[in-house]
Amino acid sequence: MPALVRSPDGTEIAYDVVGEGRPVIVIGGAFNTRLSPYPLVSLLGEQFSVVSFDRRGRGDSRDAATYAVEREVEDVAALIGAIGGPAMIYGHSSGAILALESAAAGLPVSKVAAFEPPYTTQPGSAVADGGVVDALDAGDPELAAERFMRLTGMDDNAIQWITGAPFWAGMVATAPTLRYDLALAGDGVLPSDRFAVISVPTLAIDGGASPEWASRASDALVAAVPRASRVTIEGQNHAVDQGILAPVLIEFFSAPH
Repeated sequence: MPALVRSPDGTEIAYDVVGEGRPVIVIGGAFNTRLSPYPLVSLLGEQFSVVSFDRRGRGDSRDAATYAVEREVEDVAALIGAIGGPAMIYGHSSGAILALESAAAGLPVSKVAAFEPPYTTQPGSAVADGGVVDALDAGDPELAAERFMRLTGMDDNAIQWITGAPFWAGMVATAPTLRYDLALAGDGVLPSDRFAVISVPTLAIDGGASPEWASRASDALVAAVPRASRVTIEGQNHAVDQGILAPVLIEFFSAPH
């Protein structure tokens, strides 16, 4: 059974802890629960105390009637309080945005690693959610999940395979929280002014086989955050191999501040 911590708005957040050492919080992106990154959690747990949690509305965590990005930042703060901070944070996709927002909010965070935060829109471009919110408003989480995958650039053949896979039911169960992932991405442009206050070492990570927006987001993050650096993992894309990613994170988290 997971441990539970109560966020300031009363929402219970479920989390697991693996390993011993300095704390690292792992934050997943869309469709992820605390179990999704377990290959990575296990590898990091050989050197660190690794926290994997269900973001609100997913898995064993509860939810609230209304949502704001600030509530998810408060969830991270509650986790840091429960495990004893400061903590290092790794986030993937929208989880990377939440990691960056947590550091920008002044939480006791000592390092941040962000894999491809989905700042996919160039300044001045129109932003669309691909009809995801309309599908959720209509009470159709399956359609919302399909539309979200298409919004990310996935082709029809891949979507057809996923909708027939055993894990599809789990993706549909988390689909209502796609609103939260979209809210974190905002207008799709990295908020340089807000992230400029991040003063801790920050690592922007992207895959060499990822779409052009991922490289552009890493460039923007390095330009905005004073102590940011960048690593591109050749041959990888947004679905990064966790076994290949782990040594990159271990090196970053182990290095002196």
